[in-house]
Amino acid sequence: MKQTTNLTVTFRLWLHTYLALNLGLAIYFLVTELNVPAIMISLFVTFLVGIPGLFVYYFGIIIIDRFFSGRDAQFSMVIFLNCGIALLYSILPALLLGFGNFYSADFWEILVLCTGILSICGVASLFYNRKYLQEHFCPEENNITCIDHTNSKNKNYITMEHYEQPQNIHSGNNNGNGNKALIKGLITGGLILLMLIPTIFISNMITERQQRQQQVVNEVSSRWASAQTITGPYIYIPYTHTEKDNAGKEITNTQTLILLPDNLDVSGTITPEQRLRSIYKVLLYKSQLNSKGNFMLQLPKDIDPSSLLLSEAKVCVGISDFKGIEQKIDIQINGVSYTLSPGLPTGDIDSIGLSASISLTKEELSKPVVFDMLLKLKGSEQLHFVPLSGNSQFAIQSTWPSPSFDGNTIPSDREVSEKGFSAKWVFNKANLPFGTLIREGKINKAGHDFGISMVQPADQYAKTTRSVKYAILIIGLTFSLFFIIELLQKKPVHPVQYVLIGISLVIFYTLLLSISEFVLFDRAYLIAALATISLITLYAKSHFKSWKTAGIFASLLSSLYAFIFILIRLEDTALLVGSIGLFIVLSLVMYASRKINWYHASVTQSLITE
Repeated sequence: MKQTTNLTVTFRLWLHTYLALNLGLAIYFLVTELNVPAIMISLFVTFLVGIPGLFVYYFGIIIIDRFFSGRDAQFSMVIFLNCGIALLYSILPALLLGFGNFYSADFWEILVLCTGILSICGVASLFYNRKYLQEHFCPEENNITCIDHTNSKNKNYITMEHYEQPQNIHSGNNNGNGNKALIKGLITGGLILLMLIPTIFISNMITERQQRQQQVVNEVSSRWASAQTITGPYIYIPYTHTEKDNAGKEITNTQTLILLPDNLDVSGTITPEQRLRSIYKVLLYKSQLNSKGNFMLQLPKDIDPSSLLLSEAKVCVGISDFKGIEQKIDIQINGVSYTLSPGLPTGDIDSIGLSASISLTKEELSKPVVFDMLLKLKGSEQLHFVPLSGNSQFAIQSTWPSPSFDGNTIPSDREVSEKGFSAKWVFNKANLPFGTLIREGKINKAGHDFGISMVQPADQYAKTTRSVKYAILIIGLTFSLFFIIELLQKKPVHPVQYVLIGISLVIFYTLLLSISEFVLFDRAYLIAALATISLITLYAKSHFKSWKTAGIFASLLSSLYAFIFILIRLEDTALLVGSIGLFIVLSLVMYASRKINWYHASVTQSLITE
């Protein structure tokens, strides 16, 4: 007769799970230098939040005790109940921290992490109370399968019971061994989820390394020159305007006209330079740009030409970072050379730039004002232009083979090869929302800029992140293959061995991350994959004592890693190819498991002959 009740079993499991969870939280709070009140608050909060779990545990234990017979079946259902409660408790924090988006990576990462942590606490409680559970679910006087088979007296008892009740023993053995397979399957599934937890930390490590790289890029770029945006040239002309106030008195004030080029032709070259800082490469550039064109002044009818203050006219050029100017900038206007200096007379178009006072006459304004300017500029990452002109064209070429044409407009013509690229943009008056003569007022140039981003040829961090997202496929299929082969060959694989195999699969991503920082990603992937495949293949050989079985593992892992590599390289068709590949893999797994005797009916004979 049972010496325990469902209530006491439930309370023991719940209490030790609660203590295990709070022990982990206390360690975390102490490591992160949080104070003792935080630990006390966590004890109180987890107690209140855990009360519904106590009731779910209680009713779950009642159902298991009433509708399931056999120690193995009952134990497996308790494990399943524990994982189910952990999953339910993990949904709320995943929704809160994942901003309620079921399709976000944050939601699933938090869900897996919380479920794994709570499941580990529950499994620790089950392990601690294993003898207590055995006494509750399987009292020796009511269940023959609980008797120690290593005792010779008990062996005789089993034999006698077999001959007296052969049908019952036969049925019980089938169920018991079938339950063992079920328990092993549940444990394997739990270990698959458990092995996903380290991949979350690896994803965070990738993010940290990527942020570190960006910090190095920003540090070097700040000392060299940051991304450059060039505007102009354009001419600033103030004029006087007379108007009457409410009292009828005339008031004269000064307003601004900005004259944009009627035609603008920019041609230039970009010379890339790579600088090594620690293990990171920073891409910089030098550019040489030649701008030519002309201005045409057509005043509105309400502006008197005599009101123009031509003596205060200035030519302006917008440049976003002065550190990139390699030499003084001269502009030729109607054959006269002017040297540009920092500072702008107006912030209507640019807040940072260069300008120079120029001498213009009314006679010159009635004709085209021709200009020519050579600009040598350094920068990093980006080179952008703002097409503030009636008609303009920009032609840029470089030896860099991996450009990204971004901004508001893509090139009308472009050629990209291993030797470099060339691109051309063409604009006309219909492309601008304003004319070439602008009165005083702000212009949002950010909505009109375009240009080139100098992109590194291989972003190893992005590719490593994509490969980590397929970790569940690699771990799940590898564990499934071990599970199927151990059933077919009757050579059980211990859960600890599954954990070791899972750790080796996880270490693949740390190898990939670290090696890819020194060599190209493709080579790093090959090295990491070969190391992981070799390790698991040799481990399978040592356990199953068969090179044929080890070859099966080597072939499967090689195919999986090759398949993942193809998915990483694909862009638009990655989902289609991935779905088809997963369907084929599932078909092969189902085909391989078709001959497995999940209920192990043959074990009855082996029990009789003991």
